[in-house]
Parts: sequence; structure tokens; C-alpha cells
Amino acid sequence: MRFHIQQESDIPASTQLYNQICFAIAARHYPPGHRLPSTRQLAMQTGLHRNTISKVYRQLETDGVVEAMAGSGIYVRDQQKPREIRTPASPRNRGVTDLDREVRKCVDGLLNAGCTLQQTRDLLTREIDWRLRCGARVLVSTPREDIGASMLIAEELEPCLDVPVEVVPMEELESVLESASNGTVVTSRYFLQPVEELAKQHGVRAVAVDLNDFRAELAMLKELRGGSVVGLVSISPGILRAAEVILHSMRGNELLLMTATPDVNSRLLALLRASSHVLCDRPSLPLVEQSLRQNRSQLMRMPQVHCAESYLSADTIELLRKEIGLLTA
Repeated sequence: MRFHIQQESDIPASTQLYNQICFAIAARHYPPGHRLPSTRQLAMQTGLHRNTISKVYRQLETDGVVEAMAGSGIYVRDQQKPREIRTPASPRNRGVTDLDREVRKCVDGLLNAGCTLQQTRDLLTREIDWRLRCGARVLVSTPREDIGASMLIAEELEPCLDVPVEVVPMEELESVLESASNGTVVTSRYFLQPVEELAKQHGVRAVAVDLNDFRAELAMLKELRGGSVVGLVSISPGILRAAEVILHSMRGNELLLMTATPDVNSRLLALLRASSHVLCDRPSLPLVEQSLRQNRSQLMRMPQVHCAESYLSADTIELLRKEIGLLTA
């Protein structure tokens, strides 16, 4: 991840660096626990004085974004509370299903189908091994030009799956699978065919997740009066393009539309200045709110900000858990 400071910008260099680091963290370029570059490394990369970079790091620490570890460096702080570790209830005590009976039924079914006991064991072992391999890790993959879509998917999957979740650009997927061909590859339906072809070559399952229908957001847009200026902010350029098409088909030219990714400060500020309503995804929200606070004096009016709470549909995560053998207890 490289940071670029625009010397000719009206925005102070320290603010530019602060915003870019926040975006890198929000977009999971720097995940929780990641060690940030040293002040010396950033000074060489950006041309800023090390004292300026230290000031930015102190502000990030004050804001609870990072934490300093003496003698070690600056690390991205994990914003999630530690999960409670609970001992799962014994299956025998759930009182829902007689598991011994279910096992016998499964074995009897295979024997009645003509399998020997050896073949039955091989079939069951093969299926269990397959599910263990699929559930070993989850790779979320979209093209590099829209890696933001992968980051949105990964952000929502990670808290719900008890396996590692990795973001891998499609351009790098083959080399990643060659080094370790286990796990499940997840993508959006738009990219399923090329991802599935790569996954099959390495004996890995590819699964498409369904997106949220954004019913509440669309209902709000339908009610806006003609001539309103709507700003869309997302870390996914693909989502922005799709939203433009949907909004135009729904309202035609009745609404004026602006889009921005949160890492382009000048475009984001222009959007906030012009818009009466701003819709954004969760990773973009902190940077939208921060820009509003920092530039309040430049805004004729404060836009109404609406954050889409979820990117994936309500059912798709549960279906994915079942696909990779992580059934809900």
C-alpha cells in the first residue's frame, strides 16, 4: 500500500495521510493486528517529516484506530470485542435428534443401495474429507479493478465464519490455489463463471453469494423530490456503476447523481458539498463522517447520510455455512 501526498492541495498533508491510512484500514488493506510502516519508511515514501508522521500516528491512536506497542511499532487495533469462548453443548444432550440412529440410517441406506461396508466407509470418509477441505479457509475473489467488492464480502463473512477469510484478486487466484488447493472460493454471481473454472482445475469449490436487495435504500430514493442531488460512496467501483444504472432506470433524469470512492478526498468533498442525501457502505462511513467534520465550514448545508448496513442478503451467509459444513448449532 503506497500513500500519495498532493502538495498543491488545500488539505494539510497530515490530514491527507490520516485519511489515507484510515481508508487503508477500513478497506482491509491493513487488517486488525497488521503492523503499520515505520515513520522512517513513510517519510521516505511520502516526503513528509517524521515528526509529522508521528503526529498522525498519535492522532490515530487517540481516535482508537491503532495502538502503539513499546519497542515493536504501531498496529491496527481490532475494533471487534473478543468473542466469548463457550464450550459447545454435547450433541447427546440437545434432545433434538438421535444421532446414533441417523448414522445407522445413513449406513443402512448405502448398504441397501448395494455398497459394501468398505465402500460405505470410503464414501463417507471422502465426503467428510471434502467438507473439511472446503471449510479450511474461504478465499473471496473478484477482479483487482473491483477488489472493493471482495472487501465488502469479506467484511461481512469474517465475523460469521469460524475459518480464515482471505481477499485474493482473481488475477492472483490461480497462483494462490497452486500453493495450497484447499478451502472454498467465494465471489459474486457476476464473476462466478471465470472463478468456477479456476477452482475446478484445483479441485476446489466455488460459491456465489447473493447481494442484499437494498429495499430500504431504494424506497428512500423513490421518495426523493425531483432535482435532489444524491451522492453514492463505496469502496467498490463496480457497486457504484451498478447503482448508477439502477437509479437511472428507476428515476431517469429526475435525480442528479454523483459517485466517489472514499480514498479520493477531492472528489468526496465535492460530492458532500453538492449532495442533499449521501448513501454509503459501512467501510466508507467513517471517512464520510470525518470529511463532514473537517469541512463543515465549507458546506452550505449538511447532507443526510444513510449507511447500507449490509452488502450480502440475509440468507446467503447461512447457505454458505451449510455449503462448507459449518452448520449453525
